[in-house]
Amino acid sequence: MARKTTPTFIVELPLSVTRADAREMGVRLELGRQLYNACLGEGLRRLERMREQRTWAQACAMPRMKDRKPNKERAAAFAAARAASGFTSAAISAFGTRCKNEAKWNDGRTRTDARVGAHECQLIAQQAFSALDLYAFGKRGRPRFKGKGRPLHSLQGKSADSGIYWNPGTARLEWGALRLRAKLPQLHKDPWLERALARRTKFARIVWRQVKGRRRWFVQLAQEGFSPQKYHTIKDATVGLDVGPSTLAVVSDRAAALVPLAPEVQQPWAATRRLQRAMDRSRRTTNPHCYHADGTFKSGAKITVRSRGYLKLNAQLAQTERVLAKRRARSHGRLSNCILGLGNRIQTEKLNYTAFQKRFGRSTKVKAVGSLMLKLRRKAERADGEFRELNTQALKLSQYDHCTGTCTKKRLSERWHVLGDGSGVVQRDVYSAFLAAIADQNLIHPSRAAAAWPAAQSLLARAGWVREQPVSVAGLLAATSEADQLPAPEPVARERAPVQGDTSRRVGVNRTSKKVLEAEA
Repeated sequence: MARKTTPTFIVELPLSVTRADAREMGVRLELGRQLYNACLGEGLRRLERMREQRTWAQACAMPRMKDRKPNKERAAAFAAARAASGFTSAAISAFGTRCKNEAKWNDGRTRTDARVGAHECQLIAQQAFSALDLYAFGKRGRPRFKGKGRPLHSLQGKSADSGIYWNPGTARLEWGALRLRAKLPQLHKDPWLERALARRTKFARIVWRQVKGRRRWFVQLAQEGFSPQKYHTIKDATVGLDVGPSTLAVVSDRAAALVPLAPEVQQPWAATRRLQRAMDRSRRTTNPHCYHADGTFKSGAKITVRSRGYLKLNAQLAQTERVLAKRRARSHGRLSNCILGLGNRIQTEKLNYTAFQKRFGRSTKVKAVGSLMLKLRRKAERADGEFRELNTQALKLSQYDHCTGTCTKKRLSERWHVLGDGSGVVQRDVYSAFLAAIADQNLIHPSRAAAAWPAAQSLLARAGWVREQPVSVAGLLAATSEADQLPAPEPVARERAPVQGDTSRRVGVNRTSKKVLEAEA
């Protein structure tokens, strides 16, 4: 019988660590790395032995489906072959425990606590087996051993009351004889953290990261349940999105906005290029055997020497990317919370974000729109809502005109859409987001669009996304070299109120839109 699972979310807290404790934890992670390599090597040997058996070849020859159902006999044959070769999670875990006991890592120590406990050992072995299992069935590549340049960055306990243990009474992480104090904010300074720590802790994980050239330690608590919400959301309210490589259009019954993605993230391209060139010069100087006389890299050669200067430059580059990643994640979290404050039903076109990487490489690297969509999907489902991806080829939102019911192709530079009834122009991305909001089962019903457009038109007109022109709109757009020469509109039409004592965050609102809000109130 399968174990009953419950939702889980992560709470991360920084730890106050002395030099002696940091040195001891570094030793324990190094021993964990050696144990992982031992389990991985043994698993690879058992995998090769299993593939040489006749029973494995017979299982592979059996049909996958039988009577239009998965072949249970084939699955049983594979299970028998794995058990006969010892290629199971339990067998690899038992091997890891035997290695730990025979290593006698505690000999000669004054401390009596085990450096690597039984539960940590089992999880390390299971991690190695998971990588091997995916490799055995062709789902992943061959797993690599972890050298000293690729150490373990985390270790976790198997349960909340043994091994790596979180003590909620003292707010300390207990790992054997180690007692590590967590850095918590003052009381009532972070309501979300207070509600999150009140949940039951499933297990604790200790993590280290390189921050400003130093190793910093953190504890990650796996809390039971869903993450507490920072904002209320409107049940059964639909929000339409139009996703671009660097902008996001949002339209709902309450607000309409065209906001830049992660405006706080500004990639220092020139400084990054200078660092990379300096690193390349250092590699070429310290590893001349890896390069031909014309400067090209020799096939099969390996970089073996890395100078102190190179390591310093590499740490500087990693620090820059780490800061940008944190800013990006924080910006995405704020924007997703604001969008969910408008409704818990998100609708947008299904896009291939890998194609975004190929076509808009720099923007996708800096703005990471794909990760924002993943976060929105997770939070929408958490709020008892839905993240629905619409059929792009069937709807053609950027080409459709609800006034005439026809689709007209546009160049990418055409940012304003001419309404078919000649009533004016509407910003192309915002209009696509409006159509996404009213789409139903990959269809746009003309009657529904006609009924929803007057209210949306009034909302968009207040922000400047809809313009009524006294002259021919087609002639106006043809007379300009770029449609973007129209006056810049306001970024948002309406804002929402904060809840639960959190700081107010508007979706791209600026000061000039406050007059409209005061008039509505």
